[in-house]
Amino acid sequence: MTARPSRYSAVAIALHWLIAIAIVAMIPMGWWMSDAIAEPTNQALAYRVFQIHKSIGFLILALTALRILWRLTHPVPALPGRMKGWEQFAARATHAAFYGLMLALPLTGWVYVSTGWAVTTDTPLAVATSWFGLFSIPHLPWIEHASDAVRRTTAWMAMGAHGKLAWGAIVLIVLHVGAALKHQFLDRDGVLSHMIPALPHGEEAGAAEPGAATRWAERLAGLALVAVIGVAFGLAARPAPKTTETAAASAPAPVAVDEAVAPGTAAAWTVDRAASSIEFSGTHAGNAFKGRFEQWEAQVWFDPADLAGSKAVVTVRTSTAKTGDATQEGSLTGVEWFDPETYPTARFEAASFKALGGDRYEATGTLRIKTATVPVVLPFTFDEANGTAAVAGRLELDRTALNLGMTSDAGGDWVSKAIGVEIKVKASRAG
Repeated sequence: MTARPSRYSAVAIALHWLIAIAIVAMIPMGWWMSDAIAEPTNQALAYRVFQIHKSIGFLILALTALRILWRLTHPVPALPGRMKGWEQFAARATHAAFYGLMLALPLTGWVYVSTGWAVTTDTPLAVATSWFGLFSIPHLPWIEHASDAVRRTTAWMAMGAHGKLAWGAIVLIVLHVGAALKHQFLDRDGVLSHMIPALPHGEEAGAAEPGAATRWAERLAGLALVAVIGVAFGLAARPAPKTTETAAASAPAPVAVDEAVAPGTAAAWTVDRAASSIEFSGTHAGNAFKGRFEQWEAQVWFDPADLAGSKAVVTVRTSTAKTGDATQEGSLTGVEWFDPETYPTARFEAASFKALGGDRYEATGTLRIKTATVPVVLPFTFDEANGTAAVAGRLELDRTALNLGMTSDAGGDWVSKAIGVEIKVKASRAG
């Protein structure tokens, strides 16, 4: 038989306090951001807090899994021998309930964010999830790709359960802390020293180890408490369905990756990709952002003396959009934004050029993103020296005309409707 220690192990103590601090911090954070997200003046801060909240939630989930694994493989201190039977039962059931809550809270949060639905406004809001901005965490696919009606219902149920579980956590924390203080200052049996090594531990013999039937009863009692708090109240929080249901839009058929390009008659150019860039900019939650596309190809035929024979075709891999923010990047690859799984590329084609005087020119063409094609006018400068040219241009696009983010943010409340695009190209004459 493995000897029962007088205190928890250092790993168990560290996991206990890390999870405890995280949960205690999460509760007021969740209350504040739920209200603040609806206030325009607080939206930018609430968005950042929401991302931190999700990151800490996944941290709690990982630490809890490790804590359970450690608990199953390492003996724990025995309860004081003079504890009454019902006290021992309540203590162990409370511990089981804590384990259930520490799993259920982040899991219901994961379900909620996977729905892409904001219960505060009762509207779609697709936001990717990243862990402290370091890497993306995928949403649950069986929820993310469901119909609007299913996602809405699931979102309300998950958030209802999530909120009630938070109240359940508060109740358990109060009971747990109260019981620990009772043992320390009234019973003086040293139970609190199990988790605080600096305190002296009691010398009293431990309670008898419960039988298998009792252990299972204690665990089921704790899990039943979590189920009652989460499921029952979560179902009760589901709103009444709307009188009219939103029909789920059928996904359009994929387009060809690239069309064949008929060359222009003007001089051909070879683009130096390492010295060139395609960048975009706008505002998100009131803050400016800037990004770039890392993979794109350009075919250019241009000559100031042969504008009629000039032509340019640029193909952009939309899955390579980078902003330096993992949450933003994850959202851009979502279905309502670039949707690169269905539409891998965007294409700009300019077939009409006009001189504006000096080194200034104007290219007129079309831009295709997903199924939307819009006319585009790109003013640019062209400077050539010794067969090498430098081109710089900038234009502004209306993302609503390109069907980007129209399900969650058609009004531009989160992401600006106007998106700036800036190109810088270094090229040399072919051959």
